[in-house]
Amino acid sequence: MLRGLYAVTPEEPDTVRLLRAVAAAVEGGAQLVQFRSKTGSREVRIAQGSALLSLCRRHRVPLIVNDSVEIAALIDADGVHLGRDDEKVAEARRVLGRRKIIGASSYDRLELALEAQAAGADYVAFGSFFPSCVKPDAPRPSPDLLRRARRSLVVPIVAIGGITVANAAQLIDAGAHAIAVISGLFSAPEIRVAARGFQALFETEEPSP
Repeated sequence: MLRGLYAVTPEEPDTVRLLRAVAAAVEGGAQLVQFRSKTGSREVRIAQGSALLSLCRRHRVPLIVNDSVEIAALIDADGVHLGRDDEKVAEARRVLGRRKIIGASSYDRLELALEAQAAGADYVAFGSFFPSCVKPDAPRPSPDLLRRARRSLVVPIVAIGGITVANAAQLIDAGAHAIAVISGLFSAPEIRVAARGFQALFETEEPSP
């Protein structure tokens, strides 16, 4: 069961700095890492993804590749996260096999999550729940969507978008099994400390049934 802090990497062309930041996040308690790179070349994404995979394997934390089934397969990552404009869940499963983790963005639409679950997704993500500098124009669901999703879905539910230590608890209480964080984690003065703060919320908060 996916539960806890889901660290999503920022855009970082310096691989050494990226690895240092992700190492701090997993040492602080991140349960899952997503490699998200929208601007890097294919070669850079493969190199960075491979380096991150080695780091995550040492810490026994799964690495998920954002958007690209191809790169996930090339580096033998633990899975892929798919958005609306990416490959379909069923195709990703065909390419990656049954042992890999496949996640799907559902934005503010429960029906997309139900479709992804039926197609074989291992988890679904909703958001952006709060204003986000990464995706300022993203749909903005209310936490009530998480409550409805918990009643309708059997796969884990991830909340994303503008999440901070101050506002995360309400999403966990509403039904999120995990919180995906970029800026609130990697822009923190001390990434390891921020990760501990996020992960600690899961020791005191239980998702709604």
